[in-house]
Amino acid sequence: MMFDLSYGGAALAGLLAFFTPCILPMVPFYFSYMAGISMAELRGAGAIPPGAQRRLVISAVMFALGVTTIFTLLGLGATAIGQGFREWMPVLKYVAAALIALFGLHFLGLLRIPLLMREARFQSTADPSTVLGAYLMGLAFGFGWTACVGPVLASIMYLASTKETLVQGGTLLLVFGLGMTTPFVITAFFARPFLAWLQKHRAGMAHVEKVMGVMLIVFAILIATDSMNEIANQLIRWFPAFSGIG
Repeated sequence: MMFDLSYGGAALAGLLAFFTPCILPMVPFYFSYMAGISMAELRGAGAIPPGAQRRLVISAVMFALGVTTIFTLLGLGATAIGQGFREWMPVLKYVAAALIALFGLHFLGLLRIPLLMREARFQSTADPSTVLGAYLMGLAFGFGWTACVGPVLASIMYLASTKETLVQGGTLLLVFGLGMTTPFVITAFFARPFLAWLQKHRAGMAHVEKVMGVMLIVFAILIATDSMNEIANQLIRWFPAFSGIG
């Protein structure tokens, strides 16, 4: 079985998406909302009350499952559409590469796309401190189209559209979703130390956005030049163990 570079790229893209300026700053407010305590209590000295800590962790896990559910369904849909337009893929890859390159320029601040500066979400009225409420909140967030997640998500969905099977496409978006939500779950266990770290390193988030912009432009070049398979084959030559992955 051939090593598939796209899965590693999807995981890395999801991880970087978590640390972008339009997701990371919102995490404390989600924590406060899910734990059912005020921001002052969340940031205060000492330990978070056991009941609130338990609600926070369980809600974070269910929230992550909700987000990854939506992304996986998007992956299945993208693959199904891609299979229907398989004969047009040689042309569509250049269109996709051009759009992804524009997204990259947007992240680098060299070109601002107004549509990507807007945010649309489905709102959930369920109590996020309950298992079902947190899952529904994750579903609502998964439908969101933000300036940070939208362009990257569109890029990963293009990759999903090129997959041979629905399972491969769904798995690719599942990996992206896990890459983005796993840090959310981990930080829920260490909410107060994480909030202290975030306060000190808030300025560094802009650099993550630049890195993502460069990644998108490189990705666009790889798509346009059909170089992704070549890189994967080269990695297999260097690291034979990769041949069993993908």
